[in-house]
Amino acid sequence: MLHIRFRRVGKKKQPMYRMIVCEKAKDPWGDYLENLGTFNPRVEADGVQLKEDRIKEWISKGAQCSDTVWNLLVDKGIVKGDKRKTMEISKRRAEKLTKSRADKQAKDEAKQAAAEAKRIADAEAKKAAEQAAKEAEEAEEAAKAEAEAPKAEEVAPEAPAEEAAPEAPAAE
Repeated sequence: MLHIRFRRVGKKKQPMYRMIVCEKAKDPWGDYLENLGTFNPRVEADGVQLKEDRIKEWISKGAQCSDTVWNLLVDKGIVKGDKRKTMEISKRRAEKLTKSRADKQAKDEAKQAAAEAKRIADAEAKKAAEQAAKEAEEAEEAAKAEAEAPKAEEVAPEAPAEEAAPEAPAAE
């Protein structure tokens, strides 16, 4: 069975890969049928040069891709399909990850609850301050009304006394 996979080339700590077609049982560092392109993971832009037509031809002939090659071809849009898992996580590590995610989610929920409580407390404090300001304003208006009321009473008794005086001579 034919297999499309990467063959590592390059210097120490400077990897570069060739995409090759070879028998699945054969060593990737040995002979291969065809070089389909190169992949340089150290280069961000244009680190992949592939012969798309040749890759499609080999896949149509029945060649299988390794998981990493398949994921790269899916990213580049050469083949359509879902990405494959390239790494398996042990049960123990999965439990740790689940626990850490649950802890993180609990912390986030606690932060959100605290922020919501603070927001509600701030809103209540604002309402209380507005209510206190309104009551103070009403008390101030009441005090002004009381201060004006005695002046009106002082003016009011004088007016009837003046009215009473003209009536007395008229009665004589």
